[in-house]
Amino acid sequence: MPNRLILASENSVTTKPHVYQDHQHLDIPRVLAEPSPVFRAAGLTPKSVIVTFIVVLILYFAAFWGIEGFRQHRGPWVVAFGTNHQGEATLTVSQEARGLSDVRLVVHGEHATNPPTIVRFDRVLQPVPFGQVIYEDLTFLPGVVTFDLFGHEVELLPRVLVVNKEQVPWKPGATVDLWPTNKPATPPQPPKKR
Repeated sequence: MPNRLILASENSVTTKPHVYQDHQHLDIPRVLAEPSPVFRAAGLTPKSVIVTFIVVLILYFAAFWGIEGFRQHRGPWVVAFGTNHQGEATLTVSQEARGLSDVRLVVHGEHATNPPTIVRFDRVLQPVPFGQVIYEDLTFLPGVVTFDLFGHEVELLPRVLVVNKEQVPWKPGATVDLWPTNKPATPPQPPKKR
């Protein structure tokens, strides 16, 4: 029976699956199995490339979170928008890291109808209940926030409060009165784009 085909069911001998000794027969891409001559000449192996990538990734995240922590460690401006007993619009500014609390700005002659709201300026484009934010730079907190409050320009800077282009030193518990007669001649404008 030399020309007869032997079916698997007829074959009484079981065979072991063939184990390849050479990596070329595996399904691993050749790039991973054997580094190119350029990598070998530079002393790079797939393992060293992966380890380097992981170390750089860890350093990147450490630097990112370190900068974020430094950026936010002083905390934001906290501004309470409300009204006084006569219904006039008020702002109460606090900044814990600078030791500022209850610095009050009263806009005489302007009535706010919105309910009292506290806004933390820890991110840009925060909505405010009255007035308008015309500039904010919150890169490193507390940063700079500039308001147009019924025609008055109020700027919160870490070193000084600026009201209608006049510097007012920060004093905890101080009250700054904004009267209709001391509005600037030109209404506050956002800074010009460069």
